[in-house]
Amino acid sequence: MPNPPSARATLLRAAVAALAPQLPVLTQLGKRFVAAGHELALVGGPVRDAFLGRTSGDLDFTTDAMPDETLTVIRDWADAYWEIGREFGTIGMRKGRLVIEITTYRSDVYDRTSRRPEVAFGRSLSEDLVRRDFTVNAMAMRLPSLEFVDEHDGLADLAARRLRTPATPQESFADDPLRMMRAARFTAQLGFTVTPEVYAAMAAQAGTLAMVSAERVREEFTKLLLADDPRAGLALVVDAGLADVFLPELPALRLEIDEHHRHKDVYEHSLIVLQQAIAHEGRTRADDAAYPVVKGPDLVLRLAALLHDVGKPATRRFEDGGGVSFHHHELVGARLVSKRLTAMRFDKDTIKAVARLVELHLRFHGYGEGQWTDSAVRRYVTDAGPLLGRLHALTRSDCTTRNVRKATRLARTYDELEERIARLSAQEELAAVRPELNGHEIAAVLGIAPGPALGQAYAFLLAVRLDEGPIGREAAEDRLRQWWSSTHGDTAYPQ
Repeated sequence: MPNPPSARATLLRAAVAALAPQLPVLTQLGKRFVAAGHELALVGGPVRDAFLGRTSGDLDFTTDAMPDETLTVIRDWADAYWEIGREFGTIGMRKGRLVIEITTYRSDVYDRTSRRPEVAFGRSLSEDLVRRDFTVNAMAMRLPSLEFVDEHDGLADLAARRLRTPATPQESFADDPLRMMRAARFTAQLGFTVTPEVYAAMAAQAGTLAMVSAERVREEFTKLLLADDPRAGLALVVDAGLADVFLPELPALRLEIDEHHRHKDVYEHSLIVLQQAIAHEGRTRADDAAYPVVKGPDLVLRLAALLHDVGKPATRRFEDGGGVSFHHHELVGARLVSKRLTAMRFDKDTIKAVARLVELHLRFHGYGEGQWTDSAVRRYVTDAGPLLGRLHALTRSDCTTRNVRKATRLARTYDELEERIARLSAQEELAAVRPELNGHEIAAVLGIAPGPALGQAYAFLLAVRLDEGPIGREAAEDRLRQWWSSTHGDTAYPQ
């Protein structure tokens, strides 16, 4: 992107064109603030994105007006407004489909041991811009004049896809260590690269990320992982040492390769599996019952793909004869994933789903050349439950071999498994397998009340259903009575 004034003017016109759908609101709001004797500027992400040809329904503004004065200006203009961030100088509102936040100029001073900001309002736009995270987010557009303000050369950095900080990176990251995670997120989302100075500060101050709440770190990590291509962002959090603070299992995958190179680089393998899993999102097949579509971006699938092998470091064993093994790494990994995602404050459903996928990701490799019985196929589907589509995608993505013949064989074998699942699904409604007697019917046959014994009886009939397929109601009752007699002795049941 050239820098001469004429070129900048051309770019500014392009940015204004990108903002065209919002211009009526921008102009109205700017005129109201000016009429009240205040300044107003569009700032941060919306300005950056306009130069990137992107628009958003969320707009951020900064002003010299205090919160009470902002309320006076917008109270009869906004469709709705709220004051949740008032103590930090922010008034939120909605106008049509736009969500707007207006914040008083800030010049915060931070307690750098607890990361608690002592809110101090600034007096100028310049003072506000220098405290922002990166130069590409320190560009502003004064309203209603549309004057472009770029005191830190953010436009040149945007052109170079470069991340710099308005102040020194040491000072910026000391003010808010979460900015280091934002650098990684922008690397993933926008294809930016941090400057050497920014990287050095991240590596030196990575440990300060521990002062930030787990919830805030999780949110930035989630946005990074849901980017179109998160690999570069993940590499940055690992290389700079940030992952050591909030997700140490990821850098731990960089297992030291022994001199005989007896196993692949697990860290590199995991990044490739993630990329391949992303490519599987949205994949469709003719029979959706056999291959439920995973709509992207899918957080559960991506977490499982990235972390599916985290149990390997703890289970690696060098075998006699030059081999290496990772016995039961899927079970160890599932426990590690559950513990780590809990510490990161992910919700229970996400934790349970990711851990289950990690636990199941090797199950297919017992399929061999198709030796599984129908019973084993039913159990595969039943154990996966609503995660079946994700398990399909994860299992296929876990093949990163460079051996074309082996990769082709594995893909063909999994095709065959899916076809068997489709056939059984059509015959037996496999996705909703249930015993042929429900709980009430089991209780009536055995003459028992709800409780542990009823649960055991239900589990027995479910196992029969999975092993043998449908056997009919009468046969199911007979098998239930036989099981009851063999396990409960003389305890009676009605005939």
